[in-house]
Order: sequence, then C-alpha cells, then structure tokens
Amino acid sequence: MAREVTLALLDEIQDGFNQHDVDAILSHFTDDGIWLMARGPDAPEGRRLTGKQEIGEVLRGRYAEIPDMRWEEMRHWVADQTKAISEWVVRGTPTGGEPFEYTGCDLWEFRDGYVTKKDTYWKYVG
Repeated sequence: MAREVTLALLDEIQDGFNQHDVDAILSHFTDDGIWLMARGPDAPEGRRLTGKQEIGEVLRGRYAEIPDMRWEEMRHWVADQTKAISEWVVRGTPTGGEPFEYTGCDLWEFRDGYVTKKDTYWKYVG
C-alpha cells in the first residue's frame, strides 16, 4: 500500500533509529532496499547493505557496540515523492572507546513511500 513521503514520515523513521528499534526501521524499507554506509571497504560507496536482513544485522551490531548512539539536531527536506534529505549530528560512545560526534546527512530514495535507498554521508575530522 502506497503512502506519502512527508516530514512526519522522516521523523518516524528517525525515531526508530534513536529508539534502536530495528524492526520499526526495517518496516520503512522495501524488501530490496539498500543502505550505502558512510564508511566501509567498497569504493567509492563505503559499504553496501542490501535487503532487510543485512541492514538489520548491521544495525543490531551497531547498537550493541554503541548503546548510546543517537541522531540529534535533525532537519529534513522532501524533494518529491521519490527523494528526501535528512541532516543531523550523530553522537555516541562505543563500548570501550572514545565519544564521537559527526555532522552528516542521508539522501533518501522512495518507492510508494518506502525506502529503496539510504545513502549516508558524514564529516570526519581527524
């Protein structure tokens, strides 16, 4: 069932990320959805995750490693019913690691109101 891409929908997706609710996050993706992560071994796109199972596994691992991970100072823009942008600051402290804080954005693509692609970018100072 198709749904509209709105600022409220983007907030709902982001709430899932901040609540570490992997099932809620995945409910917004198509079965064949992809996530291009900001870091990873796959040049030039970072790391490509394909499908809900792979995305869910990575999210569960990330939340276990960074139990206080959160996205703040969130702003969204909806370009049309197929594209949107989110800008944010992500903060957290990995278990046994140092706190981090990155400014970043997600470029979203949708089909019938469900995420087909999440392309993540962030500024890394170091």
